[in-house]
Amino acid sequence: MRRVSRVRPVERQELKKKKVEATKKVATNYSYEDKLKEPIKSDYLPVKRLFDILSASGLMVVTSPIVLLFGVLVKLETPGSMFYSQERVGLMGKRFKVTKLRSMYTDAEKNSGAVWASKNDSRVTKVGKFIRKTRIDELPQLWNVIKGDMSMIGPRPERPELTEKFSKEVKDFEQRLRVLPGLSGYAQVHGGYDVTPEEKYKLDKYYMDNISLKEDLKIILETIRVVLTGDGAR
Repeated sequence: MRRVSRVRPVERQELKKKKVEATKKVATNYSYEDKLKEPIKSDYLPVKRLFDILSASGLMVVTSPIVLLFGVLVKLETPGSMFYSQERVGLMGKRFKVTKLRSMYTDAEKNSGAVWASKNDSRVTKVGKFIRKTRIDELPQLWNVIKGDMSMIGPRPERPELTEKFSKEVKDFEQRLRVLPGLSGYAQVHGGYDVTPEEKYKLDKYYMDNISLKEDLKIILETIRVVLTGDGAR
């Protein structure tokens, strides 16, 4: 009688563990992760985190009706969901999901893949143009701030594919990941959407070199101006 070989429970567990580890390696295979230096340290960071939680929680309550209103308008204009989610890269390469009000047609990147948005982007809907101009599309990310994936102020998080691309094209671009990404940032209020990746890194580097309560307050005031005027929208 032929003997049937069986995999012991311990061996089965080891095989399962190896498969999971192999999957993780494939999923995180980006060279920018190996270039990162130590995260930025500052006595101000605990204060900044407390401010993030309090301000994001208050804003989320106040702006919820606005998000709901424009979510309905998004659905009325084009078929698809109110929101869409994207994977972004945060502090020290941590991946997380951001949620935005949908400002583009459904499946806008189905054929092109990850593309940096440009001025007068044809993929953007009519409602989308307005919520981008006023930054209303970014409001759902207040939840990311509360969770600790983001801060109110910091470098804007990019997608892994674009972070990898820009890391190869722009020296030290990936070092933006040494601090929590922000809902708004120095590059957003001083460069807008039209800056190149190289210019964006230089502006973000200035912020990281000068991170402080004073700098954050200045950026918040500039952000309010940008929201009211629509400067730098695309």
